[in-house]
Amino acid sequence: MHSTIKRIMALTLSASALVAGFAGCATAEGAEPESEAPVIESVQPETPAAKSPKYVFLFIGDGMSYPQIQSAADYLGALGDEDYFLAQPSLDDNQGAVIDGPEYLNFMNFPAAGSAVTYDSNSFCPDSASTATSISTGYKTYSGTINMDETGSVAYETIAEQLHEQKGWEIGVISSVNLNHATPAAFYAHQASRNNYYEIGLELIDSGFEYFAGGGLLKPTGSDGDKTDLYELAGDAGYTVVKTQAEAEAVTDGPVILIDEHLADSDAMAYELDRTDDMWSLADYVEKGIEVLDNDTGFFMMCEGGKIDWACHANDAASTIHDTIALADAVGVALDFAAEHPDETLIIVTGDHETGGLTIGFAGTDYDTYLTLLESQKISFAKYDSDYVAAYKENKTPFEDVLKDVEELFGLKTEGEEGDKLVLTGYELSQLRAAYEKSINGTAASEYEQEEYVLYGTYEPLSVTITHIINNKSGVSFTSYSHTGLPVAVLANGVNADAFNGYYDNTEIYDKLADMLDVA
Repeated sequence: MHSTIKRIMALTLSASALVAGFAGCATAEGAEPESEAPVIESVQPETPAAKSPKYVFLFIGDGMSYPQIQSAADYLGALGDEDYFLAQPSLDDNQGAVIDGPEYLNFMNFPAAGSAVTYDSNSFCPDSASTATSISTGYKTYSGTINMDETGSVAYETIAEQLHEQKGWEIGVISSVNLNHATPAAFYAHQASRNNYYEIGLELIDSGFEYFAGGGLLKPTGSDGDKTDLYELAGDAGYTVVKTQAEAEAVTDGPVILIDEHLADSDAMAYELDRTDDMWSLADYVEKGIEVLDNDTGFFMMCEGGKIDWACHANDAASTIHDTIALADAVGVALDFAAEHPDETLIIVTGDHETGGLTIGFAGTDYDTYLTLLESQKISFAKYDSDYVAAYKENKTPFEDVLKDVEELFGLKTEGEEGDKLVLTGYELSQLRAAYEKSINGTAASEYEQEEYVLYGTYEPLSVTITHIINNKSGVSFTSYSHTGLPVAVLANGVNADAFNGYYDNTEIYDKLADMLDVA
């Protein structure tokens, strides 16, 4: 009922702009509204107020649905890693052979377990902008749109803005990808196009939120490089802008923008698989965020594990798993805080959508999985691209020399002992050679025929073929380089967590939060 009321309200208020606004939004990517958009305040259902938490953590695994969670748990179970929380009980004897089972990531043991449907206004396979809009405002919109209606003329208030303005709560936004990327932007920005990175950055600064941390800002001087640097503007607005870990360690209060010192691909944080012990993790930024935000009034923190999505787009199962585990580590920090504030804290873990069509199971391994083989991968596809494939192209490195790196970094080899599952078959070796030729001498991805796109997507043929082979040998596979329409888990712990049980639309995540936090 609540979502229907809000949709009717949005349609009524935007009716006069519908024809012109729809044409502008649909035909011009990144088109700006012609006039200042009215901000729609959410209508609350007339239901008894739920118990209100004082500290709210919302963890969003971008691209993370049940397959990403379960594959990480199964991987840890296969390794027998006792560092990761509770092991599932073994199967009893009447079910046949006893197995140790998967591990449970910390949030898999949360007492409340729900599922959210993720479709948006124009697709069953939605994007991060529209799905994060649903979570943060309770409204559906088009893929590519952030906190605005389908006409691009009506802006929606976010739960973070409401808590900041109405309750005086302090707000934190953390992401392992860019801070003006779609998911983090959905908690402070209002843009017809998620690609308006500079304008989103201006809204970040204007939000006044106390804590931003993670990846760097995309296009900080605008698309043409001719605008005032966003970091400079943030400093002028009163933000402390920090770009080293030493400086970050000294931070105790906000407003502050912490940019990871070791930025990697696209100025995002490094994949967890590539992170070294001297580099801050997502969990470190959550810990620092608690230090900055902790106060007697209350705080709201959104933390995105954004590189789960990026790894799934590239069909890199090992990187996907490690970044999912990194999100669980970050959740662990919130659990430590909740242990000190058990009657005041709510923790929610969810995803915005699923990416890649990840499956546990592969035709070539039947009912078997060999997930420990993924431990042989020592580097993400992105780092392999930048540190190795780029040099192969420049130097025209012979295929035989490339295979030596492949064995060292991914464990795949041309010969080995009988039964060694990492030994390449003749078919796999031919796939790898074809991908090598395509990477070294082939056409650009933009010129691919359909068959080539199915094989490689928009990724480096050599890298994505390597990950496909080790994925399949391990017994996992992907069906897409894009998003899928799977529902996502909504797992909750703490004050009023039971509200998140059930099967519902992703807009109801906002509805449930707004109801219990009494914002209007």
